[in-house]
Amino acid sequence: MSTSKKLIKQTAIYGLATVFPRMLSFLLVALYTETLPKTNDYGSLTIIMSYMVFLNVLLSYGMETAFFRFYNLENDKEKVLSSSTVSIFWSSIIFLVFSLVFRRTIAHSLGIETEFVTYAIWILVLDALVIIPFSKLRVLQKSMMYALVKMGNVSINLGFNLFFLLVLPALAQQNYPFWKSIYLENFQVGYILIANILASLFTFLFFIKEYATLDWQLDYNLWKKMMHYGLPILIAGIAFAVNEHFDKIILGKLLPENIAKAEVGVYSACYKLALFMTLYATAFRLGIEPFFFSYAQQKNASATYAQITKYFIVFGAIILVGVLVFIDVLKVFLLQNKAYWEAIGVVPLILVANFFLGIYTNLSVWYKLNNKTHIGAYISIVGALVTLALNFWLIPLYSYYGSAVATIFAYGSMMFLSYYLGQKQYPIPYPIKEISIYLGSSIAIGFGVFYFLRAQYWITIPVLALYLGWIYKQEKIFFQKLIRAKETKG
Repeated sequence: MSTSKKLIKQTAIYGLATVFPRMLSFLLVALYTETLPKTNDYGSLTIIMSYMVFLNVLLSYGMETAFFRFYNLENDKEKVLSSSTVSIFWSSIIFLVFSLVFRRTIAHSLGIETEFVTYAIWILVLDALVIIPFSKLRVLQKSMMYALVKMGNVSINLGFNLFFLLVLPALAQQNYPFWKSIYLENFQVGYILIANILASLFTFLFFIKEYATLDWQLDYNLWKKMMHYGLPILIAGIAFAVNEHFDKIILGKLLPENIAKAEVGVYSACYKLALFMTLYATAFRLGIEPFFFSYAQQKNASATYAQITKYFIVFGAIILVGVLVFIDVLKVFLLQNKAYWEAIGVVPLILVANFFLGIYTNLSVWYKLNNKTHIGAYISIVGALVTLALNFWLIPLYSYYGSAVATIFAYGSMMFLSYYLGQKQYPIPYPIKEISIYLGSSIAIGFGVFYFLRAQYWITIPVLALYLGWIYKQEKIFFQKLIRAKETKG
């Protein structure tokens, strides 16, 4: 198999392994919002998951990326594998012991039930223990196995969620003695976390042979170099987690206690409706990022990068307007519980924020090609500071709308900063006028149909059709080439 074909195949497989779990998360949102008795419960679950994102970053401390780097640099591959695995193993065990000893104190300080904290600790540890085994699959180019295990994890998680939230209550109501004895009422959040534990345990058991055959040696000098390399990645990861999840935590802290978790619940549920843009940006990045590096030495590379970014924005504009035209149809399928619909107004804001994040990812090609990834960490830190400042300022005034606005400004600042710095370091001739028109028109039309013409389909569908027709007219040559390419492939 040629290098290019192999690259395309592996990119497609890794893309499936990344996008598939996010697609299943749509089903989980619908399941949770329908089965959790109160919006407070979904808020509690969201806060727990948000803390877990931060701890996931801390427990990996950049070792995954360091493993890739040094596995390719060092001649003794087994030494890299052993040192990184032993490091993650013992740091995870130390975290496990420390957290279990102080779990009640942690639960009290976070305002979370102690048993939920205990479940979360086990999930975090089990997930940390498979970081290097997953990385080994990737570095050995076993993409199919990687994808199967990843998808197996989320499928098991979904299966146990369905059992605990739908099947078990039904069996208990039928007065089957065994099922009735193990069923706990109003324990939905606990069952969701238990489902996660079981899925994580499955993944760990799949990789247990990696620990059985490990050399269990840690090369201290190599470990120091790996830690030094991983530290900036840890900082960037924390900054990203702040941008993506900290607003839910701050909401739970700054709002009055009697409404905080309910507000977090409705906000987080409606936040998920913007996942369409995230899925698009993720799939696009997975498909195009390898191309960025392989094409870097070509004479017309910068012009090609400019066109790629332009067409990312073209399709993103279509998604933005399309989702907002049909948002009241989508919410019926994804958020059947009407109690969550009160926060639907944040969807346009979060869609735009994720659009900005996708554009930033495309613009970030310059520092990746120039081996200046530390600048990406600095940009993420700027975004995190914007997130924190605006959330603390706006949440007491506007509740979750303040969080949504903060997300727009955070990702917007990262987007503009990356463009500004990139044009100084690695000039790319982006068609700014065209990009601005597509971006601005999609936001204006999207906000217009949502805030002023929402659900008036006799107007909004023709508006969408006219917008699509206008885009096709502007990019007719590109779309004709795309259609011919698909026909030829078919």
